[in-house]
Amino acid sequence: MDMPANWQQAIASIDVAKVEQAVADYGPALQVVRDTWDKETLAEIADGKLFVSDEMMNDAIAKSIADAGDAAPVKGLTLQSLASGRLKVTADTRKVGSVELTGTIEDFVHDGDTSYMKFRVREKNIPQHGLMSWVFSRISLSMAERMVGHLDMPENLPVKIKGNTLLVDYSGVLAASRFGQTEVRGHRLLDMVEIKSATPKEGGILFETRLHVPDDVKDALLSIVKSSS
Repeated sequence: MDMPANWQQAIASIDVAKVEQAVADYGPALQVVRDTWDKETLAEIADGKLFVSDEMMNDAIAKSIADAGDAAPVKGLTLQSLASGRLKVTADTRKVGSVELTGTIEDFVHDGDTSYMKFRVREKNIPQHGLMSWVFSRISLSMAERMVGHLDMPENLPVKIKGNTLLVDYSGVLAASRFGQTEVRGHRLLDMVEIKSATPKEGGILFETRLHVPDDVKDALLSIVKSSS
């Protein structure tokens, strides 16, 4: 079922300390949910609008570059969401120096087993397809992490480039993640969160979301999100 409008009030009123004992038997699910969401994030997802700041995404990208070490083709990579609805990408590459481009997020979707980002570069041709595949793999996962938790970067994330359009399929890495492997009462967390679109705004990206929660899991899910304190 879809999240009723009054669930924002229900989420805000949760006394986590009081209910933790009652849901302790959920074990791994308890830890995954607590590590992934706080009450504010869950309330925003339920409300259908989740804003993720450029700072948060850039922090995730920086960690991914650090983890890759000298194997990373870039020394730095930053995103800047523009009020025009475009996303500016600046990469400090090891071979050709600074590369800068802007474009639009044509699609950013997660629905069950389908998860992908479609990005169209504007005003210039895509430079170095291999480099752009690496760059946009990191971008797509950094965008998703606020909703699904940390995602480990595989060696080869499927990326298709046609003309000035990149299609990044991150469904496999999401399915293999802690979030993707976790169930509550037989229901996958993967199926409870839907991402319908992503639109750059000044300072960050606004995601259009939907929360699908079965009746038998509703109270348990709300009870195990961590408090805002």
